[in-house]
Amino acid sequence: MSTAYHHGARVNEVSGAAFTMQTVSTATIGLIATAKDADAKTFPLNTPVLLTNPKAAIGKAGITGTLASSLRAISDRVTCPTIVVRIEEGADADATTSNAVGTTTEDGRYTGLQALLTAEARTGVRPRILGAPGLDTQPVATALSNVAKKLKAFGYASCDKAKTLSEAKTYRDSFGARELMLIWPHFTAWDTVANAEVQANTVAMALGLRAKLDQDVGWHRSLSNIPFDGPMGITADVYFDYLSEGTDADILNEAGITTLVKHNGFRFWGSRTCDKTDFIFEVYTRTAQVIADTIGQGVFEYTDKPMHASLIIDIIDAINAKLGSLARFGYILGGKAWFDASLNDTADMKAGKLAISYDYTPVPPLEDLQLTQTFTDVYIGKLKAAVTATNA
Repeated sequence: MSTAYHHGARVNEVSGAAFTMQTVSTATIGLIATAKDADAKTFPLNTPVLLTNPKAAIGKAGITGTLASSLRAISDRVTCPTIVVRIEEGADADATTSNAVGTTTEDGRYTGLQALLTAEARTGVRPRILGAPGLDTQPVATALSNVAKKLKAFGYASCDKAKTLSEAKTYRDSFGARELMLIWPHFTAWDTVANAEVQANTVAMALGLRAKLDQDVGWHRSLSNIPFDGPMGITADVYFDYLSEGTDADILNEAGITTLVKHNGFRFWGSRTCDKTDFIFEVYTRTAQVIADTIGQGVFEYTDKPMHASLIIDIIDAINAKLGSLARFGYILGGKAWFDASLNDTADMKAGKLAISYDYTPVPPLEDLQLTQTFTDVYIGKLKAAVTATNA
């Protein structure tokens, strides 16, 4: 309050509007790639580089390695922020795998996949859709899921060198992370450099499609069953019949592997992660991540304010408003926040601690639709009635 003399009234304008939580952005790709002949200034080694338009950077990505083909596969589907970490191609495949997994150097720099952990600090943008197309051996896929967990992101990877359905299933058993989706087999596409039909950059296609879905529909929509252009074929035979049980596609999906089908266009087919407990679906994991980050970052403004009852109520109201908004727009089925007195004892509150509880229900994808068809003679009566009426 001012101490200056004034005989009259003073008007102090303040904002009484409730604080609104902003949903975190999810359509940002984090890409690990190789390219010996890429422009070193545009793509310095082991450094997160933010591309706002991946297509515009293809000319500086060289023609060797995985970078150019990955950027092309992504930009064919979407224009979105893409963070690229170019790694050095090793003397052999194992050395390249080590470079992709990455580490922390003696001078404190992060390399390979680990460099994505510094992307937000360097670029101001956090990657949420991660992949290392063409480099995703088992060690790389494992590191990918670990980095995804730390970033509250989601990773997509192939089944490495699996040639058969059985090999793909065996490979799948090595993983259990909710932050990872495995894909088998690969698409084929036309390569303008080789002038031939070759194995396509399938994981990069998945990254681009995922980002496109986030932009156009939302993170609550599964990657599965979205037709898209680009593929010419599939590298392995996958028996698929929408109306039959026990197909190759069923076997792969049940195992937690997303497969590829051609049905009114080429599609990814499968919504499952490598988790077999609660977070079995891609959308379950991503919903949990988005809500955790949105609410976690959304309460920042309340920290260090006096903990009156009104502050606690404001926090609960803000969370409920956000959960209600997400439910109204179809991102979740519902959610609620509340104050649980049993979790807030006097000593903790005296020490400045407060526990707020909230729940939510994600939107499950329709995976198994059962239709009941009944053969009946009920409508014969209509036939008889129609004939009778005509001849009357």
